[in-house]
Amino acid sequence: MRIGIMMRSADEAGGIGVYARNIVGELLKLDQKNKYVLFYKTKKHLGRYKKFANCRELFLPGKNKAVWDQWKIPWAARKEQVDLIFNPKFTVPLFTRRKTMMVVHGADWFIPPYDEEYTTIDNFYIKKVMPLYLRKASAISSVSNYSTNGFIQAFPWCKDKIKTIYFGPNKIFKRITDEHTLDTVRTTYKLPKKFILTVIRYDHGARNTRKNFKGMAEAFSLYKKMGGQEKFVVVGRDCDLYGKKYDLKAMGIEEDIIFTGLVPQEVLPAFYSLASLYLYTTIIEAFPIPTTEAMACGCPIVTSIGTGLEELTHGVAVAVDPLDSNAIAGAINKVLADKALQEEMRTKGFERSKIFSWEKCAIQTLEIFERLVKGH
Repeated sequence: MRIGIMMRSADEAGGIGVYARNIVGELLKLDQKNKYVLFYKTKKHLGRYKKFANCRELFLPGKNKAVWDQWKIPWAARKEQVDLIFNPKFTVPLFTRRKTMMVVHGADWFIPPYDEEYTTIDNFYIKKVMPLYLRKASAISSVSNYSTNGFIQAFPWCKDKIKTIYFGPNKIFKRITDEHTLDTVRTTYKLPKKFILTVIRYDHGARNTRKNFKGMAEAFSLYKKMGGQEKFVVVGRDCDLYGKKYDLKAMGIEEDIIFTGLVPQEVLPAFYSLASLYLYTTIIEAFPIPTTEAMACGCPIVTSIGTGLEELTHGVAVAVDPLDSNAIAGAINKVLADKALQEEMRTKGFERSKIFSWEKCAIQTLEIFERLVKGH
């Protein structure tokens, strides 16, 4: 079997990029029987998987995403004689005779009121094209039950072709105890002795309300008024723009928030290990991968009720209404004031993190590949 993989999403810095790069690596490690052809839209990842003999990496130039997906990929797939086209994101070529499989990372656009977190243009585009991709795809992998159920509710006819397959944090995410490593990271990034951590990026051209920075900042301000001594460390691409968007001085926390910007993934385990608490009360997430990273690193979590946030951290985190800053502040205070609770959350987090695995994700994904191509 020859499997073609659309690697345009590997260029992304967020969760979908993490998914694309990791699922390919795991599939290649797991499957030595089949052949893989990776199609890149840019040259930046060429050679990433060169150690795998059953992998061929090709550069397909093209500025326009739609043209690349709908014309260049079918042409290259036919030329390379692939049996199946897999996309780690939510598009598939509409005009191809090959079997196709795509991954959906959330049905937010079809679930009121969460669709309001996206721009009018985004909503219009997705609601027009997503049904086309759902019908064309031979199979669909969804990253959480929340995501799966959202699509089935919106499009009942796709029930038989969509399946939940969890993924997980990179294997580097584990608790760091080496003092030298921790001291080096603390010094390099000027981290305080005690801090609350969140990992959120700022998306240009988006509403930037989904990550709920304003709610977390207001809750942190309330927690400081309760006597909290921790600082608030915000990690992520262009995250400092949140500080410019909201009046932190008026909240009384201007000197207590540290924006680090984007941090290399290999450094993040030390951040989670140093943090007293991971705060992730975002509005909506299908598969909030930072919560799985925090669990694997033994960091207690305060998150939101509902969506994929509560699904992934079930029985481990303290979950509250993300729109209630007082509730968030109370949860922060509850966890940080109770050492026994922190240890209990840490232990339960380690255990629950074991169900989120790239190896399991690759095994279940490969099973679908083989079923589609063999026609079972």
